[in-house]
Amino acid sequence: METTQLIWIIAVTLLALLNIVWQLDLQTRLKRLEERYRRLSGASVEETGPQVGVGTLLARIDSVRDRVEKLEAIAQQSQTTLGHAVQGVGMVRFRALPDVGGDQSFSLALVDGGGNGVVLSALYLREGTRFYGKPLTAWNSSYPLTDEEKQALEQARRAVEGAGQEK
Repeated sequence: METTQLIWIIAVTLLALLNIVWQLDLQTRLKRLEERYRRLSGASVEETGPQVGVGTLLARIDSVRDRVEKLEAIAQQSQTTLGHAVQGVGMVRFRALPDVGGDQSFSLALVDGGGNGVVLSALYLREGTRFYGKPLTAWNSSYPLTDEEKQALEQARRAVEGAGQEK
């Protein structure tokens, strides 16, 4: 055998070995890419191991989005309802008549955040107790308020304003 033929045989053998190594490397890379694709395409956790696929993450995001929308609706409903709830209370006890003992009479203001509500007054007299109610709209009443009712309303206003400052 000639030297040239021997060199060709060695070269062809080396090329064949390089081709085999290259094919093995490509197969390994292909398997890795297929595994990554399975994980990214949303294959189950059991198939891909602890990594989570994009499909699974998108499903979780949709679930969280739905829950957030429900919570926002509940918060909006609560805010609407609580806007009309009693937020400020003021009470003043007083003696209606000088000859009737104790501070048995009182004025009670119950208001929402906008000053809408009612002032209730109870006057304790010897003949019995009289109750009066006066509606409030935006911190005002269409009926004249007594000094005690004004004090109770001012206490309720301070309670509402103080609650707003705590936020």
